[in-house]
Amino acid sequence: MAGRGRGWYRGDCHVHSVSSNGGELTPGQLAAAARTAGLDFLATTEHNTARTHGAWSRHAGGDLLVILGQEVTTRSGHWLALGVRPGQVVDWRYGVEDDLVGRHLDEVHRVGGICVAAHPHAPYASGRFMYSYQGFDVVEVWNGPWSSDVPWQADNEAALAGWGRGLAAELRRGRWWPAMGNSDTHLEGQLGSPHTVVLAEELSVDAILAGVRAGRSWIAASDAVELSFAVSAGDQSAGIGERLKTGDEPAVVRVVVHGVPRGTVSLHTERGKVYGASLPDTGQGTVEWHVGAEEPAFVRCEVRDVNGHMAALTNPVVLS
Repeated sequence: MAGRGRGWYRGDCHVHSVSSNGGELTPGQLAAAARTAGLDFLATTEHNTARTHGAWSRHAGGDLLVILGQEVTTRSGHWLALGVRPGQVVDWRYGVEDDLVGRHLDEVHRVGGICVAAHPHAPYASGRFMYSYQGFDVVEVWNGPWSSDVPWQADNEAALAGWGRGLAAELRRGRWWPAMGNSDTHLEGQLGSPHTVVLAEELSVDAILAGVRAGRSWIAASDAVELSFAVSAGDQSAGIGERLKTGDEPAVVRVVVHGVPRGTVSLHTERGKVYGASLPDTGQGTVEWHVGAEEPAFVRCEVRDVNGHMAALTNPVVLS
């Protein structure tokens, strides 16, 4: 995308057309919906087929990047293969007992793609993710309103809780799994709720996937929500997905939110929720928290709306 350099880009990486079971929209309708939703990119992720890969070339370009992908629906859970080659189909005919998923993750990685554990606690048998996260790149902790008209459901809360609990242990081992959120669109009105906002060097497939893989991203309920989140110590600062060496300097967390009237902002570390604040009726506000003497391993942020539904969710800033 010419002229689209380093910046924050919004995209939905779990999208189905009429070529997937339950899908009701064409690629053209999805592309139009993506532009209406304020998205810069989307990923086409049909169930176990590359049938629509060729169709997307007529709708991408200009202001919309399309990433080719697949939702791999195995017996023991679903996962997203993002950044596959045109026409590439990843096998789905196995379960956790077959010990085959690793070879198919490698297949995606060999072509420069990433692998996302999809909706780990989806409320149906094959949707529950039974594999280890080992070998995967990202976890989809926020999945859209496919099974309910309420975007933030109990299965998303369970996925978020599991991901949040694991962060500290993963960081000690030197490896953590970034979170992402996608709509899992099948029907009209679902696209972009939620979506992932990614810091990338440019609007290209490789740059977007690199940002997602590194955790330089946060999740938004819609394009009406804006957020910035950083931690500073002395003259050093780090943003989402980055590491900050604080040394002996006191650290300050700063969150700026727009678009969540009467919402709440909360900060979370390995000790759970450590700070909370309310937003005014305008939905715009700045929250600061001074890190105590017992420095946490990471800090992440959640923003919920007046009804308690998630409006924004960040990957962590890692502290050392």
